[in-house]
Amino acid sequence: MTPSARLAASIDLLAAMEAAPRKPADAVANSFFRERRYIGGGDRRAISGLVWDVMRGWRRLSWWLQKQNLPVSARLLCGARLVLDGMAVSAVANLYAEGRYATGVLERHEWDGFIAMQDKPLDSPDMPRAVRLELPDWLLPRLEETFGPALETEVKALSGEAPLDLRVNTLLADRAEARKALAREGLHAEPTPHSPWGLRLEGRLPVTASVPFRDGRVEIQDEGSQLVAAMTAAGPEMRVLDYCAGAGGKTLAMAMMMNNRGHIVACDVSEPRLDGAVRRLRRAGVHNVERHLLGVTGDKWAKRRAASFDRVLVDAPCSGTGTWRRNPDARFRTTETDLAELLVKQAAIMDRASALVRPGGRMIYATCSLLKAENADQVHAFLARHPDFRLVPSEAPDLPESLRHESMISLTPARDETDGFFGAVMERVPTQDEASTSQA
Repeated sequence: MTPSARLAASIDLLAAMEAAPRKPADAVANSFFRERRYIGGGDRRAISGLVWDVMRGWRRLSWWLQKQNLPVSARLLCGARLVLDGMAVSAVANLYAEGRYATGVLERHEWDGFIAMQDKPLDSPDMPRAVRLELPDWLLPRLEETFGPALETEVKALSGEAPLDLRVNTLLADRAEARKALAREGLHAEPTPHSPWGLRLEGRLPVTASVPFRDGRVEIQDEGSQLVAAMTAAGPEMRVLDYCAGAGGKTLAMAMMMNNRGHIVACDVSEPRLDGAVRRLRRAGVHNVERHLLGVTGDKWAKRRAASFDRVLVDAPCSGTGTWRRNPDARFRTTETDLAELLVKQAAIMDRASALVRPGGRMIYATCSLLKAENADQVHAFLARHPDFRLVPSEAPDLPESLRHESMISLTPARDETDGFFGAVMERVPTQDEASTSQA
């Protein structure tokens, strides 16, 4: 593709994302490129790179365009990003060409606006703090509550590009073996700093085409997600419930921890997500997992299995603020109303899931959020409603020593080099009658 055609495709992709605000940007991009198979790998990377750069600077770019009385449009956001990244306006203008695969020449007022931006930094001291930090206005005070003086450092890390983390499937290989197998395919991975199963690659690399991925020796999973699975301390003889299993990432990790023994039930309200787990389970050689589709209202299955699980993992639906490195569009897709609805849903899920924990068993509540309202506040509210539960240290052997004795764990990109994750371990305290029955 010509440089002009790449710019035009970037603008088209960005416009497609704007037209589907409730759909994740990566899903829109996948559909966009699938419908345009003539776009080669190098062109796809260049187009995606510009689009993701625009999304990471959306509020600042919009501020600059508005300052020049220009409309905030996909067409001008892409050009503004190039100019503010240091490209000469004359060179940018050459990309705005006429033709079937081009985006049309710059109009005079667009040219003048770009000239006014030339040699300016993307960040301006005149920007409101929320704009400079790429945050919705309503979210700024919530993140200030979470991070305090460390806010700018943490938000800057959230705006960076995430590495590609893999989890070695120890049912089929150890970390050294998997690392060598990846290296034979030109994928040079380093051990992650916290997870005993993690390997890290920098940049977007074709891992899914590699032999170690295809034969199940590695899975794509952020190190933070691996540590949440480790918090369960799931063992070979346990009955384990993954209550919000989705496509089964943490289910796979727990099955590995259990050495393919015991019994795991992977639940979700989405049949397509559960169906998507089948292929992953098969590839990983996992056979101790049963799937169950949860009913929207009531579930006889759950009533029959009340108080029967040793571990219940509740990986609750959340705002996803901890995943912004991978999903920069998500920071503007979630509204304050969405958060209020999520808080109600999270509390209801915890209440339902807790009924499945046996006396002496544990519920692990987790999110990929950085917000106190979704994390510690939810846990304390649950404990107030359920005095038969208490916070306990995880003591999970696969956690690093620094985290092993904590009952609540928060992970952040700046401090821990993971996505943002939260996890809390709560034990159901047996009543005197239950304790007596157990001892008998």
